[in-house]
Amino acid sequence: MTHRVPIEPALDLHAFAPRDIRSVVEEYINAAHLAGLREVRLIHGRGIGVQRGIVQQALEHHALVTEFWDAGETLLGATVARLRG
Repeated sequence: MTHRVPIEPALDLHAFAPRDIRSVVEEYINAAHLAGLREVRLIHGRGIGVQRGIVQQALEHHALVTEFWDAGETLLGATVARLRG
C-alpha cells in the first residue's frame, strides 16, 4: 500500500505500520531535502521506544542527515533531524 506523504517540516508517523517506518523515514528525508527543508521533526510517540529506535537508526544511516536529537519538549516523543545544505 502506498501512502502520499506531504512534505512539511514535521511528519507524524502514527499513521504508518511499524514495518514501514524505516522506508517512510528514508523517503521523507529525501523529499524534504529536495523541497529545501534543512530541519525536520519526526513524531514517533513515546511508548516503549521501538518506533524511536527505528527512526533514529534510519537517520543515523541516511547520507543527507548531518545530526539528529530528541526533541526536548516532547519527552522523547519526536526526533529532530538536520539535513545537509
